[in-house]
Amino acid sequence: MKNLLLAALVLMIVSCQEQQKIGYVDNVKIMEDYQEKKDFDARFKIKDEALTKKRDSISQAYQFEAQAFQIKAQKMSQAKAQKEYGEIQQRAQQMGQLLQQEEQVLRSAAQVELDSMVNLVKREIKAYGKANNYAYVLGGGDGGSVLYGVDSNDLTEDIVKILNDKYKKE
Repeated sequence: MKNLLLAALVLMIVSCQEQQKIGYVDNVKIMEDYQEKKDFDARFKIKDEALTKKRDSISQAYQFEAQAFQIKAQKMSQAKAQKEYGEIQQRAQQMGQLLQQEEQVLRSAAQVELDSMVNLVKREIKAYGKANNYAYVLGGGDGGSVLYGVDSNDLTEDIVKILNDKYKKE
């Protein structure tokens, strides 16, 4: 009888406890559908293409200069030709280094902006979880920890909507 009462008491306590809510988000889908990320990708692509055009233009100018020099070098002494060729190579190398620095600055700035965006997404997911009484919000997608989840526990669309609504207001 005592064991039966104890079992009933334990059963009542367990059933009275609030069920912990668990949700998950697809991290990849959030970043694909987040308008700020789409705008970032478009801006970065334009900047990257501009840098590529600049690099191609400078490379083409260097090739023209090298071809013109080859014709001109035939009429020069070997010492003078070598000196002038060395100067052309040095200018090309300096230009290459400048372009490489521009590319590094672009990539570094892009990474800082992307890291900031990822942190914002994490804060929004955390705020959503707290506001909606979730005990856990797990991350899924590539490399995520959710291999399967019931669709009703997928919070991805809700989070994307919140992020996009806030982004529109900015």
